Amino acid sequence: MSFEVDPDLSRVLAARAAEAAGTKVPARGDVLGLRALIDENTPKSVGSAPYAPDVGTRVFDVPAGDARIPVRWYERRGSSPGSAVVYLHGGGMIAGTLDDFEPLARHYAQLTGVPFLLVGYRLAPEHPGTIPAEDAFAALAWLSGHAAELGVDPARIAVMGDSGGGGVGAGAVILARERGVAVARQILIYPMLDDRTVDPDRYLAPMPTWSYDNNFTCWDAVLGGERGGPGVSPVAAPARLTDFAGLPPAFVEVGELDIFRDESIAYASGLLLAGISCELHVHPGCPHGYDWLDHRSAVSRRSVESRVRVISAL
Repeated sequence: MSFEVDPDLSRVLAARAAEAAGTKVPARGDVLGLRALIDENTPKSVGSAPYAPDVGTRVFDVPAGDARIPVRWYERRGSSPGSAVVYLHGGGMIAGTLDDFEPLARHYAQLTGVPFLLVGYRLAPEHPGTIPAEDAFAALAWLSGHAAELGVDPARIAVMGDSGGGGVGAGAVILARERGVAVARQILIYPMLDDRTVDPDRYLAPMPTWSYDNNFTCWDAVLGGERGGPGVSPVAAPARLTDFAGLPPAFVEVGELDIFRDESIAYASGLLLAGISCELHVHPGCPHGYDWLDHRSAVSRRSVESRVRVISAL
């Protein structure tokens, strides 16, 4: 039986395709054009997260190498769980803003009672290679160092990211292992892990939400001429990792129609083969970003419920 798109999502995709008819698609390699398109579309998806009236916000600047990066701390009023999540937003490592992803971070904090630290990591191509993951690690280390004043147990901090942010988060976790900073769990939502995922799979190429051309453009921005070569650091492209020992337990989620499917499954397998617990979900009929195509769909509700369960258990 061939792949079929989830019926709820199929209706949304058809409506969006009609809405986008005539829109110019950025050419392969047009990073600024793709960034503009992502930044235009992101508020239509994650911006639809339900309003979180009980969540307060604090803003900090965190040292990251020779720079400072903005972070936002979202905490539900009256909660004191002791755990926390460092959250890395999506956008293919080339796009995305704190404002775009604030509704989603607030939504998770509202649902779980667990505070979220949303990280404004620097983006490629202006800041390529391992810089995004280094920024994410800097935010993790800052939170660990300020845990007491924020009411957090440093042994109960998770790293979470979706899409490009999932790759950035996985890279930060690798750095944390190398530098001795505790991570309780990594929560990777359809993560962008492998710079070699640029050649179309005939079954997945027709899926419209994230194309192989988009993926090439983003990885080319991150790695330039090194993309696909033997010297790529697993901190920049975590699928290059060969030694999984010592990494924290993981929750990995991806759609079966997502071009990140195989690399997500392979990363989960690497963890399991190293004796590390990993909960893996492959959602039938789901392309990339399925959960926010329509947050009211059954598959979106199920996926968010699973994430809430994992976050609440930290």
